[in-house]
Amino acid sequence: MPYDCEFLATLLPDEQVSFSEGARDSHAADWGSEERGTGVSPDAVVWTESTEDVATVLAAADERDIPVTPYAAGTGLEGNAVPAHGGISLDLTRMDAVLEVRPDDFQVDVEPGVMGGAIDEAASEHGLFFPPLPSSGDISTIGGMIANDASGMQTVKYGEVADWVRKLEVVLADGSVIGAGSRAAKTSSGYNLKDLFIGSEGTLGVVTSATLELAGRPQQIRGGRAIFPTLDDATAAVFDAVRSGVDVAKIELIDALSAAMANDYLGTDLPDAPMVFLEFHANHGIDAEIDFCRDVFEAHDVDRFEMADEADMAELWAARRELAYATIAYDPDLQPIHPGDVTVPISEYPGVISYAKRLAEEADLLVPVFGHAGDGNVHYTVLTDFDDPEHVEQCEQLYAQVVERAIAVGGTATGEHGIGQGKREYLVREHGEESVEAMRRLKWAFDPNDTLNPGKIFPETAEGERVRQPASRP
Repeated sequence: MPYDCEFLATLLPDEQVSFSEGARDSHAADWGSEERGTGVSPDAVVWTESTEDVATVLAAADERDIPVTPYAAGTGLEGNAVPAHGGISLDLTRMDAVLEVRPDDFQVDVEPGVMGGAIDEAASEHGLFFPPLPSSGDISTIGGMIANDASGMQTVKYGEVADWVRKLEVVLADGSVIGAGSRAAKTSSGYNLKDLFIGSEGTLGVVTSATLELAGRPQQIRGGRAIFPTLDDATAAVFDAVRSGVDVAKIELIDALSAAMANDYLGTDLPDAPMVFLEFHANHGIDAEIDFCRDVFEAHDVDRFEMADEADMAELWAARRELAYATIAYDPDLQPIHPGDVTVPISEYPGVISYAKRLAEEADLLVPVFGHAGDGNVHYTVLTDFDDPEHVEQCEQLYAQVVERAIAVGGTATGEHGIGQGKREYLVREHGEESVEAMRRLKWAFDPNDTLNPGKIFPETAEGERVRQPASRP
């Protein structure tokens, strides 16, 4: 049965609440769930404009046992922000202000609905930037990045979003408002609640403001690419570069199939060969670091090592940046089965890449492989004919085998997309039942009524029952 959310009309102005089919349907999917058809329309959509709004809605929903799913840009890939059980979709996109930039402290205060590009733009006025932005930073909100502990191409040098969050304001399920973290560079005062909320995918609380650390923009930026005769040569070179301590800001891998797809989509003329894209950041001595990297790559039979002029860097990175779209557009009869997002220790990186490509060759499947090579993140796309059940089964098996191999070698099922609905089956396999049970206890402590984003992260309780029974839908 649908949830009765009419009470919302008494809490907020009319323009902040909608029960219309169009508004509800627009909040029933993100990029990932739209592909899988796993979204559920909420019973109401609320656009909050302040911390007080968020607290008011959560307190009322918690009292009435109505689920609330935080939502923003909808660019997630694992159904993290779409309802699993109906209820209220809490849209935070109107809370999109850059509140204050403090250049002397290298800090900025922002609301959760602000886009990553807006943060960088505000910081740039002071010669600063926000280094951990993911590739989708221009179309993703900081609240979503914090909820999923996002990361991107520059993680190898600068770390992930969690490393740049200083302080959070969070509204809990019962409407109470707390602070977590400190503006100070370090603190050992009490439990580290800040990092508990980062990556919790909106299941423990709703972030309503964040203090982020910024960095000075590097004076020297150079980019280029290296072309290798084989994929094994390319992955070995990446491992050697990271192990040798090459100071690189971006080091991205694409295989020959990915290059062909990028050419087809963008009309470019990339070599039909495995490539590593590079970017170096420094305030001085950047040429010496580039030469160091070239020496490492030459030990792995690199065919070409080319540095681009500054004016050509946008074109250089277009192939890597647009790969997600290129794989979808490559063959109208084939679509990605799931977004592959495993991460492994860097020593295991070449082996996992080789394993995925070998499985693809043996099964005669199209599987482009690419990713943030410097931090061991492997993105792979198993292209699937959804009209052929046997083909779907083959693709599901290959996808799962790569995830299982990543976990087996000490890695993770998801490096940056989160668990959401799509990766729940791997949580116990990766962490063990006792660790997952500890996570459940934290969830129950913060949200005993399971109001916030139910149906995410945990596939079931320790007793084998669902935390919340899904609402039936016509």
